[in-house]
Amino acid sequence: MSSASSASPSTPAVTVVGIGADGWDGIPAASQQVLLDADVLFGGPRQLELLPPACAGERVAWPSPLRPAVPGLLAAHAGRRVAVLASGDPMFYGIGRALTEVLGAGVPRVLPHPSSVSYACARLGWPLEDTEVVTLVGRPTARLGAALYDGRRLLVLSAGAATPSDVAALLREYGFGPSRMRVLEQLGGEREQRAEGTADAWDLPPGDPLNVIAIDCRRAPESLRLGAVPGLPDAAYEHDGQLTKRHVRAATLGVLAPAPGELLWDIGGGSGSVAVEWMRTHRSCQAVTVERDPARAERISRNADRLGVPGLRVVTGAAPEALAGLPTPDAVFVGGGLTVPGLLEACWEALPPGGRLVANTVTLESEALLAQWYRRHGGELVRLAMAHAVPVGGFTGWRQAMPVTQWAVTKSGDER
Repeated sequence: MSSASSASPSTPAVTVVGIGADGWDGIPAASQQVLLDADVLFGGPRQLELLPPACAGERVAWPSPLRPAVPGLLAAHAGRRVAVLASGDPMFYGIGRALTEVLGAGVPRVLPHPSSVSYACARLGWPLEDTEVVTLVGRPTARLGAALYDGRRLLVLSAGAATPSDVAALLREYGFGPSRMRVLEQLGGEREQRAEGTADAWDLPPGDPLNVIAIDCRRAPESLRLGAVPGLPDAAYEHDGQLTKRHVRAATLGVLAPAPGELLWDIGGGSGSVAVEWMRTHRSCQAVTVERDPARAERISRNADRLGVPGLRVVTGAAPEALAGLPTPDAVFVGGGLTVPGLLEACWEALPPGGRLVANTVTLESEALLAQWYRRHGGELVRLAMAHAVPVGGFTGWRQAMPVTQWAVTKSGDER
């Protein structure tokens, strides 16, 4: 039984229909019939214009911003047969997600069309499963930075006609100027075309706003190489000396153990390196960094943009007061301020069962405090000692860095 015939008077019968640049002729017959029978047709102005006059339902263009308006618009048409037009596959960065969040999974009937990504891979001969997709629709261009690795193939979903030039500028800034770019416009339609060049030489004027950008990533030999695991070079960060150094940072992220979708509190952010590398482990990882110094807080934001995680939330203020109202963390890292009264207590109280807390220090006073918490709650208490080879006259010797004491613990279910 279709959703159209099973709707109650209080619930709209919603069918989401994918449509491509090929318009009406590219829609399967079953999807065409849904559009012909609909009482109400939702979509963007461009999509609604692709429908023939025979689609006689009331046409409603989505407002901007779209998502907050969805519940009210659906409620206003309760009991009617609603068809929603979506670009390509509605469940791939499309309106299908917003509708299922409002109505519940499985309630909207979804009739997909090939996505622009499927078309692009077909044109390029790229295996879809080996191609990473980054969307810049409603998102900052800096988000692309975390996906740039030499030799990788990327597809970028554009926000509009200006996106290719913005992407070329970002590639040059990040040391990927030699990368080959292909802009694929109106995929699947009669006006399909492409433009190509390298990011270094990109000077083409804006073209069609409906485009996808294919990137063959090539790093300039002289640019700084960034890996895919925690422990980026210290030179990747702008800092004033307040930086968790590379090898300690890698060890710290190892025990923090980020997993997709998890949220980190980074207390005493400094340069933001731990929060940045937490978020770089997976695109769904989130982090909030708390830094009391305004200049350092601004520096953290710049580092987050430069390293491809512009979604890092920076709270300027002193902990524990600045922690009030923050979302519940899956893990907490304390990189500074351990001896501030009530700080560790506030972090511990905020953690749910199974949450992790990691604290680093180089001072005896903070080390003594961590020893007390270790005796009370267990976990692991370790000392990280690093030495670097340096010139000693005409020879080479070791220069010892200050040892770092680290306490790592997982909160058990019976902890309070």
